[in-house]
Amino acid sequence: MKTSPTASKTIDDYIAGFPPDVQEILEKIRTTIRKAAPDAEETIKYRMPTFTLKGNLVHFAAFQNHIGFYPVPTGIEKFKKELSAYEGGKGSVRFPLDKPMPLGLIGKIVKFRVKENLAKAAAKGKKKR
Repeated sequence: MKTSPTASKTIDDYIAGFPPDVQEILEKIRTTIRKAAPDAEETIKYRMPTFTLKGNLVHFAAFQNHIGFYPVPTGIEKFKKELSAYEGGKGSVRFPLDKPMPLGLIGKIVKFRVKENLAKAAAKGKKKR
């Protein structure tokens, strides 16, 4: 599906490599993550769009039939019930491209991950003193 085998350097480049219908979905996910984590930074890690805030928050990527969403195992575990309708693994979930994206759920997961990362960073700061 990607138009170029080279690794993207920005999320804009990454999204531009997909057909318009998939670009639209990826932009909606990106906007949802930005709203849930306004202080997060955008980058590319593991060849995937990534948002970071005191460490990795979430990654996402487009595939042939789904969007992969990677909020680490704690993000999956916390929302296990809501995510039970989707295939996934320990730290990932697959949202099918032929179904509506659960943007509200993605936002909730990102907000959870923001709190988690900020709490971890604060705990690390206290240990150093």
